[in-house]
Amino acid sequence: MRFPLEVFEVVREAFPADRPVGVKVSAVDWVPGGWDLAQTIEFSKELKKRGVDWITTSSAGISPLQKIPVAPGYQLPFAQRVREATGATIMAVGLITEAAQAEAIIASGQADLVALARGMLYDPRWAWHAAAQLGATVDAPAPSYWRAPPQGLGGLFRGTRYGAR
Repeated sequence: MRFPLEVFEVVREAFPADRPVGVKVSAVDWVPGGWDLAQTIEFSKELKKRGVDWITTSSAGISPLQKIPVAPGYQLPFAQRVREATGATIMAVGLITEAAQAEAIIASGQADLVALARGMLYDPRWAWHAAAQLGATVDAPAPSYWRAPPQGLGGLFRGTRYGAR
């Protein structure tokens, strides 16, 4: 842990104090004898002592021997365990693609933040669609988008004006 903790300390010291610094960890290696969740928890405790603003709990990617049970939210147990053990702000990842799924993760306390990759690569307007599905609003985009909400969702963009061009 010494080297990555030293790197974190140097980055935290060099980066403006009013700006957040987070760390993405591989919570487990998915191989016998590899890095495990207990080690991740200890490492995360040390990061928290040093002022980490958030920890993203991902996993694997180092060995062709990995046996990963990939399914929606498959890395959530890591996020939840690290959050419970450390009290750190945790960002969850791992096949989180649906708005209701992301909302449930936050509402249940499994994580504090959710990061999306595949869902937003597929749909760059994922956040707008999620807001519409969850009955939320988003800050108004550029005026050229003001007429873009689907029928019945005219209030999706907060602060927009409708009418003549």
